[in-house]
Amino acid sequence: ETISASMKPKTQLQWLGHSAFRIVSPGGNIIYIDPFLSKNPSTPDAFKKVEDADFILLTHGHDDHVGDTLDIAARTGAQVAGIVELIGLLQQEGLSVEQSIAFNKGGSIHFEDFSVTMVHANHSSSYKGAYAGDPAGLILSFDDDICIYHMGDTNIFSDLQLYGELYEPDVVLAPIGDHFTMGPEEAAYAVELVGAKIAIPMHYGTWEPIAADPKEFQYFAEENEDIIVIIPELGQEIF
Repeated sequence: ETISASMKPKTQLQWLGHSAFRIVSPGGNIIYIDPFLSKNPSTPDAFKKVEDADFILLTHGHDDHVGDTLDIAARTGAQVAGIVELIGLLQQEGLSVEQSIAFNKGGSIHFEDFSVTMVHANHSSSYKGAYAGDPAGLILSFDDDICIYHMGDTNIFSDLQLYGELYEPDVVLAPIGDHFTMGPEEAAYAVELVGAKIAIPMHYGTWEPIAADPKEFQYFAEENEDIIVIIPELGQEIF
């Protein structure tokens, strides 16, 4: 499925494989979430190198999420936002203080045309073997009234219902790969708890252990008639 032209927000969303997304805000800010690109076997070649970025948002410290953050930040001057401990580790690797935004769960950071709230994710987090703080999900609210919830790496937990009630996300990006996160059926139930109208699967198909079928996720999620599942192609602009 795709979003009809009449429903399209000004915010642009593009899937780059695994949990990596590129978002352009209504005001033209270029945002990358978990930019695991250059070494990502599922990222199309055209998107492996980033030339322009204003913000990089990180859910946690694992290599397949931090990815090319330091390289992109050095090349573009992008600001990097993540949980306090992870940002501290990245600063030790050369990320400048001026480009760093450290925050924590329940906290929101505000920019000219969007804001980001950090929420819980049920997973683990380390960076090059060091403790990197808690894993997190990120809820992005844009000036065109669209709200996108990137769940990060997680399994199901009951607070998802509270996040749905509090932030009312329109779109939820849900990991479905199993093995390291929840699988398709559990992810479908998690999306139902959140209550978002549009669900997009991620964190699957990159390697054999997470070779889940997005159509299985779609089958379970769309048992709830209020949920539309969009299964994007790699590199596809979703809206």
